[in-house]
Amino acid sequence: MPLTCIIVDDEPLAVRLLESFVNKTPDLQLVGSFTDSVEAINVIKELKPDLLFLDIQMPDMSGMELAHVVPAETKIIFTTAFKEYAYESYEVSALDFLLKPIRYNKFISAVEKARQWFGHKLNNQNNQNNLNIQNTQKEPHGKQETVFLRVDGEFRQVALSKIIYVCGMKDYVMFYLSDEKRPLITHLTMKSVEDMLPSTLFMRISRSYIVALDKIKSVDRNECVYIGDEIIKVTDAYHEKFISYLNSRFPGSK
Repeated sequence: MPLTCIIVDDEPLAVRLLESFVNKTPDLQLVGSFTDSVEAINVIKELKPDLLFLDIQMPDMSGMELAHVVPAETKIIFTTAFKEYAYESYEVSALDFLLKPIRYNKFISAVEKARQWFGHKLNNQNNQNNLNIQNTQKEPHGKQETVFLRVDGEFRQVALSKIIYVCGMKDYVMFYLSDEKRPLITHLTMKSVEDMLPSTLFMRISRSYIVALDKIKSVDRNECVYIGDEIIKVTDAYHEKFISYLNSRFPGSK
């Protein structure tokens, strides 16, 4: 799987060394090199490379500052002469840390780590897409009773009756279950979860929450839903649908 990359380092010699490493590494495509971190920002945001080889100590904007504005899909491999930056690099989810002077064998090791990360991500997406298709298919002789979730590298079959609510957090969602102390965390979007769960049993009531309708304890006058140990406000975008549901169940509600 070819990986695109950009190099950002204020030292021209360091840039040329990394360029030579990239050019002799199979399936690694260089799409840009910069000695000015500020100049690199727009190109990185536009091209969204798979990898960014990024120096940390640079004038105007440091590599650590730049790391906070790169696209989420771009993985960072820091390059620096100062090993004390190693801990900071992992605070911004850097894929690897190369200490100067960089040797080719260390460079290859970091690239291989990137290949494994992107390969694992692609497999997860393919597996989850297949499961989503299976979970959303109509069952000809019965109703859907479970969903499969990929949690910590394995597939868990979860009974719909155990799900209390689902909470979204960026590219991950947390399933809160009646028989689990901690939520199950899996790499999904809220939209895919909404499509996966049967609409007769579950409803999205805000951007970040989907609730099991039969697990709702009460709804107060401010349209806050009490469910499990959580109090969730029904937001405007989902207000009409939720009130319609309440009216269908309790004709006297407003």
